[in-house]
Amino acid sequence: MIDNKKIIIVLPAYNAAKTLKKTYQEIPFDIVDEIILVDDYSTDNTFIVAQELNIKHIIKHEINSGYGANQKSCYNKSLELNGDIIVMLHPDYQYTPKLIHSMCYLIANDLYHVVLGSRILGMGALKGGMPYYKYFANRCLTLFQNILMKQKLSEYHSGYRAFSSEVLNTINFNINSDDFVFDNQMLAQICYNNYEIAEITCPTKYFEDASSINFKRSCKYGLGVLKTSIEYFLDKNLNIKSSIFRK
Repeated sequence: MIDNKKIIIVLPAYNAAKTLKKTYQEIPFDIVDEIILVDDYSTDNTFIVAQELNIKHIIKHEINSGYGANQKSCYNKSLELNGDIIVMLHPDYQYTPKLIHSMCYLIANDLYHVVLGSRILGMGALKGGMPYYKYFANRCLTLFQNILMKQKLSEYHSGYRAFSSEVLNTINFNINSDDFVFDNQMLAQICYNNYEIAEITCPTKYFEDASSINFKRSCKYGLGVLKTSIEYFLDKNLNIKSSIFRK
């Protein structure tokens, strides 16, 4: 805990058997109280590795439900366990667990309710091997969203995130997509509810065992981001209601 605030790390896992142990071993258990791993019907030994690591809270989906559905299971379980600070960490070791201290202290000290690990600040994305087409798309989509949503984030697409329980109880994340655009819808809901978002520089790694979506799914995600941004703009400025911004 930090200042009597319960800290929970959620691991949305899919075929993470090769990287889960390394990720888990770097988690700072001096402040972390609980670990939740949700296995979205992996085809490898992710579930067995999680058991070998003695992770207390393991949820196994009976079908492959999608990245967004995985996170829904993660966050609902974290609220069930009365977590005060919830950190989403990908178990593919693309993001370093060594930033958990910094992210949690910003929330525990009541400075922010949301903290993102940004790959763009400090050029961490390209240094870590992010494909140029993904970097270019990231910058274009982020600029588009910042304009329509009147924000100044360096990126909306990082998978490394920390939230206060207040945020998760305020936004209706369960109504969001079960696919990858869930991440973006969630940030739009957070901005809609006027929560300020902090960002910290986050080194990242792109390697063979790290999860990454292909070009086709990246395009689908990009279109979903555009749709979310437009819905936000229309709701905020023209009172054209969107369901994802309703409790």
